[in-house]
Formats: sequence, structure tokens, C-alpha cells
Amino acid sequence: MEQELKTVSVSALNHYIRRVIEHNGYLKDICVLGELSNCKRHPSGHIYMTLKESDSVLKAVMFRSAAASLRFIPEDGMKVAARGRISVYEPGGIYQLYVEQMSPEGEGSLFAAFEQLKKKLEAEGLFDAGHKKPIPAFPRVVSLVTSDSGAAVRDMIHVLHRRFPLASVKLFPVSVQGEGAAEEIARAIRLLNRDKIGDVILVGRGGGSIEDLWSFNEEVVARAIYDSAIPVISAVGHETDFTIADFVADLRAPTPSAAAELCVPDARALLQQIDAMKNAIQARMHSLLQNNRTKLSRLSGSPAFADFSGRLTDMRQTVDHKQEEARRALALCLEKKRHAFALQVEKLEALSPLSALSRGYAYADLPDGTHVRRCSQLPPGQRFALRLSDGSVLCRAEHEEDAESICQP
Repeated sequence: MEQELKTVSVSALNHYIRRVIEHNGYLKDICVLGELSNCKRHPSGHIYMTLKESDSVLKAVMFRSAAASLRFIPEDGMKVAARGRISVYEPGGIYQLYVEQMSPEGEGSLFAAFEQLKKKLEAEGLFDAGHKKPIPAFPRVVSLVTSDSGAAVRDMIHVLHRRFPLASVKLFPVSVQGEGAAEEIARAIRLLNRDKIGDVILVGRGGGSIEDLWSFNEEVVARAIYDSAIPVISAVGHETDFTIADFVADLRAPTPSAAAELCVPDARALLQQIDAMKNAIQARMHSLLQNNRTKLSRLSGSPAFADFSGRLTDMRQTVDHKQEEARRALALCLEKKRHAFALQVEKLEALSPLSALSRGYAYADLPDGTHVRRCSQLPPGQRFALRLSDGSVLCRAEHEEDAESICQP
């Protein structure tokens, strides 16, 4: 008997295939090697790409949550190892790799990520010498951003106290390796700047593998160092170790101990320099005094000083004479000015209206201050003030005939 043919919808078939693939244990966690192609980062943060070989391709996607942990920027042509699971994108009817982790292949994933980030930050100017700040010669507060355990922090504190006891050391302990360490380091640098703690910041740790030192190769640390208003000295690993933090920092030290030495001056050497300068100044002053004594002794015996006291007496008498002449001239000038002033006062008194009033004259003012010059200005009932030599009298014009009889021209 012929088997009945099953009929299904496209979506049902895609869903079935997806379940089959997702229940395959081999495809749940698989690492695929290939070359990146058509690599695009969506505004959402997801990365869409194709993994290819010479004769085969595989669609892949890396969601934003996984892409945030990438230590490099995926680019076309880059060979990578992509780890994830195979599933089906039902609306498109295609199977693809859902990438959870991805690292470059070839030169080593960490080294490739290091070179890529270094190239990016260098292009942005984070390594420019013009941006680097000078290290203060005599810092009062030194802030340490490092682990609170291990030989590195002990060495730095010991060197700082030995070389320059006047400096105060502030330790801000952070994780220096492992997940979240880079964020801790960057946060500590920003907090120090926000609260203005320290004249210089030492950031670093002891030696280790490239994996151990990787926190100092993270972009978040590099940008925190670049944005720091407080000068930063990097002290990561050994002399042969280089990190991104070294390139961004204002000064790179080969070791943590060397960073402490570069950070503060040697107090004993300073005291020796001060003593040497003091001795040199004293010797110089002694030499100058001796030379001046010799010159003074030689000049005091010269003919120019023989009658010096007599000439000084003559000069004093000349000064007294000139002072007396000046006093007489000043007194004469003042007398002339007083006489001229008195003449001007007499002229003003002769022209003053008050002088006429004292001789029995008077004048009238209307309430608004207008001087009365004609009888027509005083109609009956008009009030006015009569000004005399010793005061004023308020008056009123009574009758027109009275006014006419009084105000005869």
C-alpha cells in the first residue's frame, strides 16, 4: 500500500528542522574556523557575518551581549575561530551559527587584538606626545591604583617612603586581572580625578603572562588614562612587557619599583645638593666680602678721599642756602596771590545786589520766583515778596488805583 504523502507549511517545516538541529548535541557547542566576509555591525549592536572557505560559506550572527566582550573589531578577511551553536532562522529559512565567543586566528588572538586596538587608539591621537602631562617634581600625594596584595604594591610603597618621606601615599586597591578588572581600574582613575586625590597616579601590577596583563590592554583603561587630568605613570609587568596603558600614560616605567623612583625625588640626594649649594654660596659671599674690603682699603687711601669731609660740609651749607631762597620766593608768591584775590573780592561786592539793598533799596518777586519789573505784573490780589537787606516781607496788591498810585513811572 502506497504511504500517504505528508503535506506541511513552510513555517512548520522550518520549525521542525530547527528542532532537529537544536536537539543535535554535536551542534549545540561547536567551534568553526573560517574567514570573515560581509561583516556588518547593526545599530542594535548585533554583528552579522559570513564564515567562508574556498568552496563553502556559513551564515553567522553575534548578538550584542556576546559582541560586547570582544577584544578586537571583526573585519572582512580576518581568520577567526567562532564558537557557538547551530540553529535555524525560521523567517529566512536558513541555518546559521549563533556565535557566543570569537577570537582571531593566526598570530594569536590576544596579540592580534592588541595590535588592532593599538592601531585604532594611535589613529585617534591617544598616544600623541603633545597630550602627555609633565610629572610634578615634588608631589605631595601619590595615588596607587593596583592590587593591595603582592610584591608590586609593597615595592612601590617601600621605594616611595624611602626616597621621599614627605609624600603621602594613597592606595586604591583594584583587581588587576580577570573578569571586570579593567572596569575597576578605569573606575578608580576616574574617581581619583573626580575627587582630585593625588598629584600623580601610579597604575600597574607585577609581571605575568599576556593573559595576566590583559586588563591593561583594554580600551576602557586606555581612555580613562587619556582623560585623566592628573598625570599617570604606568608600571605594568617587567621591562620587556608593553601594554596599551604604557602608550597612553604620561610616563611609562619598566617596573613598579622603577615607577616609584620616577615619581618622587630622592630626599637624601636633594639634601646633599642643598648642602653643596649652601657651601658654594658661603664661599662666594666670603670671596665677595674679601674683595670689597680690599677695594675699600685701596680707595680710602686715595687723594679723592683726603678732603672728603670738608667738601661734604660745603655741600651741606649750599643746600641750606638753596632751601632759604626757596622759602623766601614761596612767601613772596603767596603774598602776590592774596593781594590779587582781595581785589577780585572788592569787585564782586560792588556788583552784588546785596550791596544795593544795604543802601535802602528793595525788589519784589512773584511766588514763582519771577522778578517784578512793571506795575502790570501786579493785578489786584496778586501776592509777591518784597526783598529787603535783612529779609523778605510777603505783600499783596490791594486795589488797582492803589497800585497805579504806588507804581507811578
